[in-house]
Amino acid sequence: MSQLFWSVPLTLALIAGCAATPRPSPYAGEQARSIKALSQKEVADLLDGAGMGYAKAAELNRYPGPSHALELSAKLELSEPQRAAIQEILKAHKAEARKLGADVVGLERELDDLFASGSPTPERVTAVSGRLASTVGLLRASHLNAHIATTRVLEPKQVERYVEARGYGSAHRHD
Repeated sequence: MSQLFWSVPLTLALIAGCAATPRPSPYAGEQARSIKALSQKEVADLLDGAGMGYAKAAELNRYPGPSHALELSAKLELSEPQRAAIQEILKAHKAEARKLGADVVGLERELDDLFASGSPTPERVTAVSGRLASTVGLLRASHLNAHIATTRVLEPKQVERYVEARGYGSAHRHD
């Protein structure tokens, strides 16, 4: 009984002590970023037109991406016309993705500047956030559409090889 008598108050004291100790924010250290909402890697990826997971809906549903299709060209046995077509898809997509990525970076900087200046208003924040959301949507669509265009260039057996090579198995098929 005496052990139980002391264990309950001790447990409660430990819980209270843990709850009273403030934990640092997961954002600690990010206040020095030039754009608070984006890491340097995210900025670099956006400016480079990198995928950043924007095309997962396509990639994981058997719609190959142009970059990886070109990387796997020998395994996919791409013909020269297919390779040329996919290179054009990639070239056009990268140009669009880099432009949209730069726009995203600029809009994130604009939001950051609104708050850094001490003059955000709900109207300005809503306007910039709306433009940002629209631009991110267009960027994602660009990545997804590049997968659609690439899939149209490939034969079904090449899509199968791509899916296998990327480690996705052959679980889901679209027809």
